Amino acid sequence: MPPEHEPASGAQHAPEPAVASIGVDRKLLDQAIGGWRGLIDSGVPTAVFVVAYIVTGQQLRPSLVAAVASGVVIALVRLLRREPLQQVLAGFVGVVISAFVAERTGDAANYFLTGILINIAYGGAYLVSILVRWPLMGLIVGYFRGDATGWRADRPQYVAYLTASWIWVAMFGLRLVVQVPLYLAGAVGLLGAARLLMGWPMFLLAAYLTYRVLHPVLARADARASEAEVLVEGLDRRPEPEAG
Repeated sequence: MPPEHEPASGAQHAPEPAVASIGVDRKLLDQAIGGWRGLIDSGVPTAVFVVAYIVTGQQLRPSLVAAVASGVVIALVRLLRREPLQQVLAGFVGVVISAFVAERTGDAANYFLTGILINIAYGGAYLVSILVRWPLMGLIVGYFRGDATGWRADRPQYVAYLTASWIWVAMFGLRLVVQVPLYLAGAVGLLGAARLLMGWPMFLLAAYLTYRVLHPVLARADARASEAEVLVEGLDRRPEPEAG
């Protein structure tokens, strides 16, 4: 809050619910993807694998070596620049696992098998949580808001979390609808393109839609909670009646 809007007593207000929610959302998003650098770095190994696979005439091993090497280079650059390695290392582990599976099976399409299985697992988890009436988005966001399960008693919040969870079911489901047929057909080039286009771009779209669904409801809930706290504080500060 700007200084000119501070109360005369000099006491500072807590951030408004809407502003606080935006700050939390941005912080969580930065932690999850590592900013725009994280978006780019996470897609480089897959792009390198697909390009190398095409250039080398569909030679699997050189393509896998190129993908893993690109991940190592990205990690080293981050290390030399003293930048966070959390997202890069997590992505690198995924690249190594994908390369290992493809190498062991001798099938380039299996480089993308791990990602497909992850989408099945996450999409299934969100769907099951909806069916049992404990939407996963509510548990995740509620945990970070310090209200892991209390939101279920608030109908608007429950409906919002239910809707947001369906958004993620749709995202993971759409990925599978497109990528599974390409995987079964062994279309490595198209599968790589689909992986890149349906990776972080779709994640960011789902995150934005989730924000649009949850933000108004959570902002109103925070406002009601703030009003209740002010009311309770006012009642606590009432002077005690003088004894007759």
